[in-house]
Amino acid sequence: MINLAANLSMMFNEVDFLYRFSKASSQNFKAVEYLFPYDFSKDNILNELNENNLKQILFDLPAGDWNSGDRGIAVDPERKKEFEDGVHLAIEYASVIKPDHLTCLVGKLRQGVSDSQARSILIENLIYAAEHTAKAGVSLLVEPINTSDIPGYWLCNTDEALSIINEVNNPNLKLQYDIYHMQIMEGNIINTIANNLDVIGHMQLADNPGRHEPGTGELNYPEIFRRIDSMNYSGWIGCEYIPISDTESGLTWAQDFLN
Repeated sequence: MINLAANLSMMFNEVDFLYRFSKASSQNFKAVEYLFPYDFSKDNILNELNENNLKQILFDLPAGDWNSGDRGIAVDPERKKEFEDGVHLAIEYASVIKPDHLTCLVGKLRQGVSDSQARSILIENLIYAAEHTAKAGVSLLVEPINTSDIPGYWLCNTDEALSIINEVNNPNLKLQYDIYHMQIMEGNIINTIANNLDVIGHMQLADNPGRHEPGTGELNYPEIFRRIDSMNYSGWIGCEYIPISDTESGLTWAQDFLN
């Protein structure tokens, strides 16, 4: 069974954030995800989830100053304390909103930081985050992202992500596998999912090129869905795409899964 979660950072952006929960529910979504909740009250978000009978799947750890270009801070040795503080802020929100997962965006390699330094501090930070999220009862995910959309993003392929996860060696840390990002970086989507299903905690989707709805690009999503379903994947797939037009009119591809 394919379980789809609406990504409220990209979908239903015809309305302000807190109104997107009801929009998702009106289209028969049962779950949501988004980048960050931190500009909003925990109680207001919880109210929207409860009022619309929605499950919270994930949100991201604080990722630095997004508007200034940060896309995570976990590979910057000088921002370790900021990272740790962000872990605790995310856990504070998670204690109310109750997501299944928190996602770590590792960030871009800062000038003056070597690859080995970035890897070392990332592992240190993930060990810290995995321990504290486990105590809080929420799993931690780490996500490789393509370097066309985010030049300089340090973690950009599945093998390196798996190597990091193995070195952290905490069962609370899993892989967030984004089909769109990994199609750009490496392809071989179905085999990669099949070979690593035990370590994949969450998936996301969009078509390529353009990062729009399935069916607008090169990916054979009907076959991808069929194969994922045959693997008995029990997690969720987040719809992290940019609607070509308004969100609702672009949901025809998803009707078999939402009805």
